[in-house]
Amino acid sequence: MFAYGNSPANKITILIVDDHKLIRDTWSFILNSDPRFQVIAETDSGQRSIELAMLHNPQIVLMDINMSPMNGFDATKEIRKVAPESRIIGVSMHSQPAYAKKMLQIGAVGYITKNSSREEMISAISEVSKGNKYICNEVKTILSEQILEDTEKPDINLLSQREVEIIGLIKQGQSSKEIAQELEITLKTVEVHRHNILKKLNLKNTAALVNFINNAGIV
Repeated sequence: MFAYGNSPANKITILIVDDHKLIRDTWSFILNSDPRFQVIAETDSGQRSIELAMLHNPQIVLMDINMSPMNGFDATKEIRKVAPESRIIGVSMHSQPAYAKKMLQIGAVGYITKNSSREEMISAISEVSKGNKYICNEVKTILSEQILEDTEKPDINLLSQREVEIIGLIKQGQSSKEIAQELEITLKTVEVHRHNILKKLNLKNTAALVNFINNAGIV
């Protein structure tokens, strides 16, 4: 881990890699205006970023992942080989957690999107320079929503054996009356079971239940 102070000699050195000149110029201006940072090189090329990383050994690399012909993923892998002490922050227009996960898997220690604020970019740089990992709020919010959606999905394990039997017959297209005859129970009992099934699975109606049955592969 590097030890940094606020004196000019101890500025956090940064390499900017992005194929848009306006973005490079903007980031350079913002970061060089902060006494803690110094942009020591910039490039629009993934291949060139490897050479610059090997030459300058920057403490931080801001790596755009959407470049060609060499993208940021491949450039990150190579920089990890030639400048292993450089800490790479992936930067992308993509907010899907899968992109952040892939960057971290190949050796990056941070991920921000191009929707991130200046303050968040600076926070990311500060955190990873201390040896921590950083994921921007936009990605973390989406990841949290995905986790919540997964926990809210209908769970067939909540059903009793009789209720499982009934949804199996519903899948076969049987009406409540036919189900009652099949299971030798009253029509009212079938309707009570159907109501309880919808409630347990958090489904609004029979159409939603049929869709769940089909997607869940219930026999």
